[in-house]
Amino acid sequence: MDTIMKQIRISFVVGIGLASFLISGALSARDAGVINMAALGAKTDGSDTTPIVRAALAEVRRGEATKLVFPPGRYDFYSVRANEEYLFVSNNDAGLKRIAFPLQGMEDVTIDGGGATFVFHGEIVPFLIGDSNDVSLKNFSVDFIRPFHSEGRVLAVTEDYVDLAFTEEFPYEIRNGVLVFTSHQRYSGPATTVSSGEVLYPYSSLLAFDPEKQETAYMAKDRYGLGEGAAAEEISDGRVRLKLPNLSADPGNILVFGPAKRNYPGFIITDSSGVHLSGINLHHCGGMGVIAQRSADLFLKNIRVTPPAGGKRILSITADATHFVNCTGRIEMVDCLFEQQKDDATNIHGLYAKITRILAPNRFEVRLVHPQQAGVDFIKSGTRLELNDGPSLQRHGFARVKSVERINKEMTLVETEAPLPEDIVVGDSIADADANTADVLIRNCVIRGNRARGILLGSRGKMVIEGNTFHTPGAAILFEGDSRYWFEQAGVRDVVIRDNTFDNCNYGVWGNACIQVGSGIEKEFRSTSRYNRNIRIENNLFRVFSPLPLLSMYSVDGLTFVDNQLERTEAYPVPEEKEEKLFVITNSENVKVEDPRMVSKRQRKEMTANRGNTVIHPKAVNLKDNRLRHAFH
Repeated sequence: MDTIMKQIRISFVVGIGLASFLISGALSARDAGVINMAALGAKTDGSDTTPIVRAALAEVRRGEATKLVFPPGRYDFYSVRANEEYLFVSNNDAGLKRIAFPLQGMEDVTIDGGGATFVFHGEIVPFLIGDSNDVSLKNFSVDFIRPFHSEGRVLAVTEDYVDLAFTEEFPYEIRNGVLVFTSHQRYSGPATTVSSGEVLYPYSSLLAFDPEKQETAYMAKDRYGLGEGAAAEEISDGRVRLKLPNLSADPGNILVFGPAKRNYPGFIITDSSGVHLSGINLHHCGGMGVIAQRSADLFLKNIRVTPPAGGKRILSITADATHFVNCTGRIEMVDCLFEQQKDDATNIHGLYAKITRILAPNRFEVRLVHPQQAGVDFIKSGTRLELNDGPSLQRHGFARVKSVERINKEMTLVETEAPLPEDIVVGDSIADADANTADVLIRNCVIRGNRARGILLGSRGKMVIEGNTFHTPGAAILFEGDSRYWFEQAGVRDVVIRDNTFDNCNYGVWGNACIQVGSGIEKEFRSTSRYNRNIRIENNLFRVFSPLPLLSMYSVDGLTFVDNQLERTEAYPVPEEKEEKLFVITNSENVKVEDPRMVSKRQRKEMTANRGNTVIHPKAVNLKDNRLRHAFH
């Protein structure tokens, strides 16, 4: 008996000691500021990780930790237990959104995915960074269990219809003669008087991609105006006849059904600073990849927007890879890959609001006109406003805001400290004069195979674009801005474009030159407006098959094009016979343009090697060889 009691006492003491050791270890981990997500309960068995993230972030808000670490593996996130918030997100669609990682009011926080894959289910935004400073996200992949777009392989095309084959990746039904895309299963929740509660995937556009070249099909055009969906009939299991005449596609193409909304961006950054994203593979999201608004000091390194390996999808994300609105400080994108997304690689701009009524010399009403900018407020007491003529985009002057009365998400009453200039009229526009001033660096990035253009540059800060490779169906670089349609403030002041390779751009319909101005300046004002200034283009290589110009520019003050090289290729058919003009430059001044030096393929390889760029050029691998392609991925 004594022996047994002695053993019990020893076991009890050992147990107490072990428990104390474990508790001490846990406390020291918290003291060190690190939360091991697996220890907290995150599992790789397909269960919902969302509540575990919410619990971890609660500890961060209490000051008990500053870093979340995931062991390698796959973690799944569902919307059912996610936080929700009504969000106004520029150039995306506003709404009540569920958020898997709600990083709001954070200071000095790091999430290290440890190489993990985060898979999101249904209608959910992966990351929201709001009113936060010094946030780092790194080392993980993002994908969705069911993409927000759909894809079908083209079997046949006639003047009246197109036949498609769909895989299980994109489930569908024909309902009342219309093609409808669904999730993998019926929704089990209650129906309402206006909805079945089922999760559907509506589409609003069609675009053909070339699966061999992994890019938009040659000269393919978007098809819009689909209303509630396209008329269709099922030919056989998995095969559908789409009753659309004159569709821009060929047999063998992949037809992408673009989603009707941009509801679920990958990373939303709003009113924050010091945000670092690195080592992230973004395979899919239902909106823009990274959208930042009213934020400062944003750093993206080794971000790879690309479809997942395996060849089941040709599209990566459903809108721009990145987008920056009214941002300041510094924006850097280094060693990134942006490919096969449904829109541009980046667009950096500010916002214009339209003057709709003048109520007194210093009191007026403005409207955020574009529906995807509504609610993205930028006017506050003390804001210094830039006042612009609507048709010409020429500046009338500045005004300081004294008070603001917000009427709704679109309309605002503004009172300024001093009277407006007398030449301000209804229809003119205002912008935040001190926003959209970020210094920008885009270095050693690869931009290819996506819809539309490469990068749209509009920041008023110093911008350096160097060492990148562009292979885009439209313009590689576009200088835009207007207060008539998009209401995006641009007008660059200092841009250097150097040591880049422009590899057979303009194989699609989204541009009239490799580098071009597309500002919304009415033609009668282009001779006097100088919206863009100080653009220097030097030591770049242009590989071209098309007679389209290298530059198409207007209303520019200060344009230099020197020490560039040109190589002729036969990569695509020449779209039409016409006289080639390398430069179309009108209504500009202080222009210095030199003809590019003609180089051979061998010389081009030598120049590329001598530059020492770390990027992989689009033609450096055989895109028909999936082993090479996915090794690069």
